[in-house]
Amino acid sequence: MSDCKQYTPHYSRRDFLTKTTMGMGAAALGSLLQPTSLFGRSADPSEGIGGPHFAPKARRVIYLFQSGGPSQMELFDYKPMLEKMNGEELPESIRKGQRLTGMTAGQKSFPLAGSQFKFAQYGKSGAWVSELMPHTARITDELCFIKSMYTEAINHDPAITFFQTGSQQPGRPCIGSWISYGLGSDNDNLPTFCVLLSEGKSGGQPLYSRLWGNGFLPSVHQGVQFRSGKDPVLYLNNPPSIDNDDRERQLSFLKRMHEMQYARLEDPEISTKIAQYEMAFRMQTSVPETMNIDDEPDYIYDMYGPEARIPGTYAANCLLARRLVERDVKFIQLYHQGWDHHGSLPSQIQKLAKSVDQPSAGLIMDLKQRGLLEDTLVVWGGEFGRTNYSQGRLTKTNYGRDHHPRCFTIWMAGAGIKKGMVYGATDDFSYNIIEKPVHVHDFQATMLHLLGVDHEKLTYKHQGRRYRLTDVHGKVVRDIIA
Repeated sequence: MSDCKQYTPHYSRRDFLTKTTMGMGAAALGSLLQPTSLFGRSADPSEGIGGPHFAPKARRVIYLFQSGGPSQMELFDYKPMLEKMNGEELPESIRKGQRLTGMTAGQKSFPLAGSQFKFAQYGKSGAWVSELMPHTARITDELCFIKSMYTEAINHDPAITFFQTGSQQPGRPCIGSWISYGLGSDNDNLPTFCVLLSEGKSGGQPLYSRLWGNGFLPSVHQGVQFRSGKDPVLYLNNPPSIDNDDRERQLSFLKRMHEMQYARLEDPEISTKIAQYEMAFRMQTSVPETMNIDDEPDYIYDMYGPEARIPGTYAANCLLARRLVERDVKFIQLYHQGWDHHGSLPSQIQKLAKSVDQPSAGLIMDLKQRGLLEDTLVVWGGEFGRTNYSQGRLTKTNYGRDHHPRCFTIWMAGAGIKKGMVYGATDDFSYNIIEKPVHVHDFQATMLHLLGVDHEKLTYKHQGRRYRLTDVHGKVVRDIIA
């Protein structure tokens, strides 16, 4: 019997090409074993562009994603015409036969629904803000409202996927993974890309982990979800009877095995696994320290609101986002669900607005007082807006709104963004954009530009094609850049 260890493997064409490439995998492993600093960051396996294309205005991003589609007419896009014409039919000249969802396509009438909430103008820009957002109203001079956002997706899952990955079809890398791939990390002890989900908030559509997935990029670039409770990161702690010395010896042996395997196969994903194991070991110390907010002073809790003391809430996650920023995490993604108000909108949106208003404003002011807002970009917004007509029956106190991709509002603040600005405009019915439209790909291109990245040059070759976050579209919205 021949020795079972003596065999000649049959290589596929892909294996052959992997073995005979220009040593990129070996270079990646070498940079891991002897990391060097470039552009103020740590070396990273399977690097993208190797640093910014030009001087960045932002070093990091906090993305406050409001899942479900907040109604722009109840929050930031004041339309007195809707109040005046409340209950009247949406003019066909405004709708123009545009596509509707299956939830309202069968409606025989489309009664206009004016907002029940009062608006006022604030700041030097005179931005209109609803009474639902009193704390946000006080910081309008720090914000840039983009009222002319639009998307092509009309349902939640493809719309969220579009914002996060640049494609309505799942499987592409998300924006945080692209940034991790392109720019690497500024912190050796925490992931480049961290994700926080508000607990106890749901509504309409679930959030899937693929929204913070790496797609076809190396898995080291996927987002790491931080949870509230005993174990912020699953499977990070040592099992019973295993101490740190045992874990260190285990990882050292495992690393040698991976290096032997890499020498034989030259698979770049092996070096990624080495990096992930070593990061997990360092995170055993860094994560508990980061997640422990007990030492925050009372005035900080007061700034973020009463829910900041409750782990897993949006307010507590905003506070954690600031702590992650202080530790140079590159991309922090918050998800807050519950904005899908097809019915009972007046009562439901009051609850959601109250849960996010003070924490969002508190985060901006906290970053500013620490000098972190100067190089941190903060984004607030959802995947689309809501219709100006009521879904279902309209009454004086109750109505609902369907999905509306044609126009909606987001705001941005911080590094490189003009302060106290209102950009773009919608018609008197908040149905169509009449000035300075901003597409999802434009938004993504602008975010990358602020980080010093040319969105057309941040590419990754997969299955014979070079992909990028903005696909073959997108232009930087230079008017909003300071």
